[in-house]
Amino acid sequence: TMQSSGHRFRDVEHHPLLADNDGFDSSSPSEADMAERVWFIRDGCGMVCAIMTWLLVVYADFVVTFVMLLPSKDFWYSVINGVLFNCLAVLALSSHLRTMLTDPGAVPKGNATKEYMDNLQLKPGEVIYKCPKCCSIKPERAHHCSICKRCIRKMDHHCPWVNNCVGEKNQRFFVLFTMYIALISAHALVLCGFQFFSCVRGQWTECSDFSPPVTVILMIFLCLEGFLFLTFTAVMFGTQIHSICNDETEIERLKSEKPTWERRLRWEGMKSVFGGQPSLLWINPFAGFRIRRLLLRGKKGGPEFSV
Repeated sequence: TMQSSGHRFRDVEHHPLLADNDGFDSSSPSEADMAERVWFIRDGCGMVCAIMTWLLVVYADFVVTFVMLLPSKDFWYSVINGVLFNCLAVLALSSHLRTMLTDPGAVPKGNATKEYMDNLQLKPGEVIYKCPKCCSIKPERAHHCSICKRCIRKMDHHCPWVNNCVGEKNQRFFVLFTMYIALISAHALVLCGFQFFSCVRGQWTECSDFSPPVTVILMIFLCLEGFLFLTFTAVMFGTQIHSICNDETEIERLKSEKPTWERRLRWEGMKSVFGGQPSLLWINPFAGFRIRRLLLRGKKGGPEFSV
C-alpha cells in the first residue's frame, strides 16, 4: 500500500546517509561543498535574458547620471539622487548575481541507485519517490526543472531573467532583486518627471548636455523601461511575499496541490526564507557571501557547473 507523501518524506528525512548528501548546512563545510553552492546554468535563452537585464540597468544608470543629474545646476540634488540611484543599482545587480549563481536547492543527481537504496536500509513498507528524469530520490515539495535538468527543493519557478530556478536556497535573493529593481524603476520615473518639468520651464539646451531630440528620446525609452520593470517586479515581489507568508510555492498554487506538510505561520515563513530575526541583513544581498567561493573550482556536470 502506498503511504502518504508526508510519511514518505519523514522516512527519507530520517536516513542519515540521505541527509548528509542533501544538506549544505554543515557547521564545517568542506571546500568541495562550498564550490557546489555556486553554480551557473548553461542555457542560451537564460544567459541572453540575464545579459539584457544588466544592459537595461546600465542604460538607466547612464541616462540618470549623464543626461539628468550631471548637467543639473543643483549640486546637492545631483549628489543625493546620484548616490541613491547607484546604490540601489548595485544592490539590484548584486541580488541578481546571488540569485543566478546560488544553488537553488538541487537534489543530488543520480543517487537513486540500487547500492544507494540498500545503504538507506529501508524498512518493509517504506516508500520513497524517484525522479525518472534525473534519477534522484525526490523529497517532498521538490519538482523537476526541465531547463536545469535537476529536481529543486521547494521550486517556485524557473526565471529566465536570472537564468536559474527560484527555490529553497536562493528565494531571498530573488525577492531582493525584484524589490531593488522596482525601487530604481520608481526612482528613475520620478527623476524623469522632474527633468521634463525643469526642461519645459527653462531652456531645453540648458537642461542637458545632449541635444533636445536626443535627450527626449533617451528619457522616453527610460520612462518606458521604468514603467514596464516597475509593474513587473512590483507584482512579482508581492506574489513572492504572499507565497512565503502562505508557505506555498507558485507551482503548488498553480497545481492547486493540497498541502501534505505542516504550513509555517506567516512570520515563521519570512524568517525561514530571510534567516533569523528581522534585521538589516534581510535586505543585504551580500550577507553570507565569501569571496573564496569564487576562487574554488568544481567539476562540470550537466547543464550547470561550479565556480
